[in-house]
Order: sequence, then C-alpha cells, then structure tokens
Amino acid sequence: MARFDVTDAEWDLIEPHLPVAATGPLPRRVRDQFNGILWRFRTGSGWRDAPERYGPWSTVYSRFNHWARTGVFQGLMDALIAEAAARGKVGLELVSVDSTIVRAHHESAGLAVAGETLDALEQALTEEKGAPLPNQPPVLRVIQRRPTRTRTAPIRHRTRTAPRSAGAAEPGRRSPGSAAPEVG
Repeated sequence: MARFDVTDAEWDLIEPHLPVAATGPLPRRVRDQFNGILWRFRTGSGWRDAPERYGPWSTVYSRFNHWARTGVFQGLMDALIAEAAARGKVGLELVSVDSTIVRAHHESAGLAVAGETLDALEQALTEEKGAPLPNQPPVLRVIQRRPTRTRTAPIRHRTRTAPRSAGAAEPGRRSPGSAAPEVG
C-alpha cells in the first residue's frame, strides 16, 4: 500500500458503494483503480503518469470516466456524509471553499465608460455627497482607445540601371514565344 492510499477502515466504508459486476474486476483491482483515481487528483498529474501499481493508466481512466458518468462518486459522497452524520461527526468545519485562484476574463481589468456616462456619474456623485467635484477624491477615467492603423510604406521594386531595348533578348535567352535563341 502506498503512503496516501485508502486504509482498510476507509475501504470498508467505500467498497459497498462502488459497483462491481458479477463478471467485473476482482475487488483488489477495484481498490487499486480507486487509489489510482485518488492519486491522479491528489497530484494533479496526467492520467498517463499514474504509477503502474494502480494498473494500466487507460483502465484507471476508463473506470473514473464510467463512474463519473453514472453518478457513482456523487452517490459515494452522499453515503459517506450520511454515515458521518449518523456517527455525529458532521460539522461546518468540513466545509472548505478554496478562493485562492479566481480567474477573470482579460477584459474585466477595467471598465470602459463613455464620456457622457462618466459625466452623469460624476454629477450624481456631486449631488449625493453635497460637495463640489473638485473636493471629491479623484475618479479614475478609463478611456478605451481604438487601435490606430499605421500606414506602411509601399514596397518599391528595384529599378534597372540600364534599360533593355524593346524586342531584343539577352544573349543565350529566348524571347517569349520563340522556339530557339535568336541568332544575331
């Protein structure tokens, strides 16, 4: 048993709530696969990085995917909470919300407000506070500017230093439409 695998006492609580078909895997393999699923979510690693002691990674993933789709994990969680409540071991200290990471859209960094709207908001602030606007703390004006188009200089082609005479071909080169080089 690995360091963080479920103990025998924990497995005795979990095992009755996991579906095992008559022709399904042996109970020992189900426990290994369950431990493999827990290992994957505890470490944050990919499925392919699961240690061999839990079985082939594809089998562990397939077991997780099937159980997730059929609601086995939700049923297990409900059963374990009910068991803890029956033992009198349920409390609000079990509730935990991790708010260390909150992702926002890149456009949520600032509010772009039209000038007329901002002026109306400043007027409302002045009326509400009863003080003239210069005595109010400064209001940050955010203006969304449209990207300016930059003009690129036109590409100039090289000019020839010595113009060719019309109709004359260079020695050894064919004129368009001719079958052979011109003989001069």
